[in-house]
Amino acid sequence: MSETKVFLLPDLGEGLTEAELVNWLVAVGDEIRVDQPIAEVETAKSMVEVPSPYAGTVAVLHGEPGQTLDVGKPLISVTPVGAKAAVGPVETKPAETEPAETTAAETYREEEKAGSGNVLIGYGTSGGHGVARRTRARKQPVVVHVEASAVATRTPVVEPAETTSAEKAADDLVLLRTRVPGKLGAVISPLVRRMARDHGVDLSDLQGSGTSGLIMRKDVEAAIAPAPVVEPVETGAETDSRTGLRVTARTPVRGVRKAVAANMTRSRSEIPEATVWVDVDATALVEMRAALKRANPHNTPGLLAFIARFVTAGLKKYPELNTRIVTTEDAVGGGSQEIVAFDGVNLGFAAQTERGLMVPSIRNADRMSARELDAEIRRLTVVVREGRATPSQLGSGTFTLNNYGVFGVDGSAAIINQPEVGILGVGRIIDRPWVVNGELAVRKVTELTLTFDHRVCDGGAAGGFLRYVADAMENPGTVLTDV
Repeated sequence: MSETKVFLLPDLGEGLTEAELVNWLVAVGDEIRVDQPIAEVETAKSMVEVPSPYAGTVAVLHGEPGQTLDVGKPLISVTPVGAKAAVGPVETKPAETEPAETTAAETYREEEKAGSGNVLIGYGTSGGHGVARRTRARKQPVVVHVEASAVATRTPVVEPAETTSAEKAADDLVLLRTRVPGKLGAVISPLVRRMARDHGVDLSDLQGSGTSGLIMRKDVEAAIAPAPVVEPVETGAETDSRTGLRVTARTPVRGVRKAVAANMTRSRSEIPEATVWVDVDATALVEMRAALKRANPHNTPGLLAFIARFVTAGLKKYPELNTRIVTTEDAVGGGSQEIVAFDGVNLGFAAQTERGLMVPSIRNADRMSARELDAEIRRLTVVVREGRATPSQLGSGTFTLNNYGVFGVDGSAAIINQPEVGILGVGRIIDRPWVVNGELAVRKVTELTLTFDHRVCDGGAAGGFLRYVADAMENPGTVLTDV
């Protein structure tokens, strides 16, 4: 094992602390090369293929599809080309095993105190060092047939009683090696995590009984309450204790849904938001686009691209809505805030995908024409729906445009995409009665809704921006000549 190289799950961008293992692209025993994709993982922002930094033979896969892995923990172990792979325990006496594990634990503690990022090397999560050691022990009888006399003293290692003892010791050691980044008390082994996940136990709510708040298996077992027995329900079915209804499914909140939930919760708890809205006669815009489409059927921007162009122009006139609030702590523990302004607009737009709501951003959107914006909207929509968006594409926006009209709704009190300070929603465009030059007419009408952070501006700026975009939609020809 000394020659085996262990590849730790890297930070896949923007400070992400975990990723869900979706699929292995290699198997134990495969020969791999440097930069060969070895696994597909899903972060809170995108689906990523992880390449190997090592060439050689796959020795251990540290995890199973569906498992959430922490950044900095082993992903794969590779035996370099030409290296001699270990096939069995080095120790010939069972008594030597415990001091070796004690030394490993001491090394772990010393490295952890020093802040080393390599404290998990050679140890692993599920499928790690302990599991690999037991796997080799199970293969030991094959060696017995070849060298029966030489390994006779090792035979007790593979007996059931000894294996059970070894598993318990390994589990305890794994508990020491699975620290969750940033949480001193939440040290949870993959075995305990899986048990909690399978039974719907929220580990963040548990107080560990182990050293320094370590969450042990017994803590999770104590939190798993037996399903209440209700006569009308079939035996074995889980029933909700509050409603008395049968539970049909439990869906873990993870990946994109987990990220969205966390971001929206933070937005609503931190941002004093306000909302303004206005009905808009978009008839002229619809007619202008129809005329352009007749002249050039294959290269006419969509309505959203024109609106995006009006938005970027509006943000130039009202830059307060294209800022960010930054909070810093001073030396005595107090806090100060500042408003950060940007030279340019990275316009985010909401896109619904199979993985959930994504908000890719168009960099320097204020420098683009409606046709260029249309091309970027189409390109990024394909990228996010295929799960290929990068963290920078999903996290660099300064303002968001949300076209919820595609869902057949008129308005919405949207939640700001924190840490941005504003989001503009566009409802469906429908025929409605409208007064034009003193006469009633049927017009193409939509609703614009602006939600903004009241810390960065007051209603005057918000209303001015919203009115600018509305006027541009009602008189697109005049505005486009100026932008």
